[in-house]
Amino acid sequence: MGKQVSHKLRIAGWIAVGAVAGALTTVQLQAVARNTLAPLPLEELQQLAAVFGMIKSDYVEPVDEKKLISEAISGMVASLDPHSQYFDAKSFKEFREGTSGRFVGVGIEITMEDGLVKVVSPIEGSPAFRAGLKTGDLITKIDDTPVKGLSINDAVKLMRGEPRTKVLLTIMRRDENRTFPVTITREEIRTQSVKSRVVEPGYAWVRVSQFQERTVDDFARRIEDIHKAEPNLKGLVLDLRNDPGGLLDAAVALSAAFLPENVTVVSTNGQLEDSRFVYKAIPQHYLRRGGNDPIRRMTESTKGILKTVPVVVLVNEGSASASEIVAGALQDHGRATIMGSQTFGKGSVQTVRPLGPTTGLKLTTARYYTPKGTSIQGRGIVPDVLVDETAEGNVFAALRTREADLQKSLDNGNGTSKPMTDAQRAAEQQREQEREEARRRIEEEARKNPGQRLVPEFGSAEDFQLQQALNQLRGQPVQVSKTQTLRTEEKKEN
Repeated sequence: MGKQVSHKLRIAGWIAVGAVAGALTTVQLQAVARNTLAPLPLEELQQLAAVFGMIKSDYVEPVDEKKLISEAISGMVASLDPHSQYFDAKSFKEFREGTSGRFVGVGIEITMEDGLVKVVSPIEGSPAFRAGLKTGDLITKIDDTPVKGLSINDAVKLMRGEPRTKVLLTIMRRDENRTFPVTITREEIRTQSVKSRVVEPGYAWVRVSQFQERTVDDFARRIEDIHKAEPNLKGLVLDLRNDPGGLLDAAVALSAAFLPENVTVVSTNGQLEDSRFVYKAIPQHYLRRGGNDPIRRMTESTKGILKTVPVVVLVNEGSASASEIVAGALQDHGRATIMGSQTFGKGSVQTVRPLGPTTGLKLTTARYYTPKGTSIQGRGIVPDVLVDETAEGNVFAALRTREADLQKSLDNGNGTSKPMTDAQRAAEQQREQEREEARRRIEEEARKNPGQRLVPEFGSAEDFQLQQALNQLRGQPVQVSKTQTLRTEEKKEN
């Protein structure tokens, strides 16, 4: 085991699990590409070269050679599964920004409302924060581009840029009934992936929105602050709802904070020797490039609290990959009660290797397993207690796509994958009907109550699932879902 660990630490630059820029994925990024190549099928490669030559000479108009090769690689990789991906220079840069929690921009968390960009909150200390932007502000123009009709990703791209460049935002502030311009100078932003508060005496809520490079530091600092504010902590809610994942080492570290030392957190298994590994709750399995351990830097009393305080983990269909690793580890070891909805079911590992100075390949290389050896792929984590989003039931659950819904998704590696049965096809049709009905209900509610959130903000006093988690910790009755049904891993006919 020691030899395997040292080998892994030598080759791995960093390891990631989860979603980066919207892509749910589990990733190991290696510093150098592998030198060993499989034998190449010469006849097929000759056909590829022939097609390339024909396109170059015969196509109706000239084509860009580099773009043609890039598209060919992208198509080859995309044919494998939903999470393998070829990174061109732009997407590789975005990938690195997503996992680092750093980017150059104005520093606001946003959503879309009525076709406009709505400020959820300015990031503390950011240029937007200093410029006085407020929660609820609507952005109607970015420089000379009207926001109406843009996707949220398009709006984000327009607001990001190079350090020390300026962007002009036109702001509509409805509570003051005015529209005004704000010029903001872009700079590097460090996002906060951890939020927390003492919700009532003795009970705290900690939300991890993504597993990034600074997540473990932020988590340790937040827990220390909670312990100072509430030294007699009776219960903790760890909120992983809609957390799409991120860095694997952060997931292992977060799990280790709650678990006994040296127990298994997660294991991976694949064709490569590098892909077969057991991650345990010890620093050498989650510290990248050495450095200080924020978990061990906590005071002894805080570390003791984390090992013993009753914990509820909140999850939903949007909890994926690294979130599922944490939930699965705490569930298998009996350390926490898992509440909410069945998770996304992202249980595969991708390795990211550079192909050149600015491009790379993200390739599925392994599946990962909970401490009891259960594959999460396609099935996800099943909560101990099923709880709906609101007292009236689930609002968005039917609209959320899960791993088993994705084209070309892997099976769970247990040899259980079979062609879809008539019953499974019927269930899929039923889900499509439920999705359509949910869409209609949400559209109707949005028309009736424009600008109102259909599901209260996570961590607020109106957060129904949080209230049920607190009831569980207090030993009070929990309003269990009467409508949720579990989904097994289903291999779709692709």
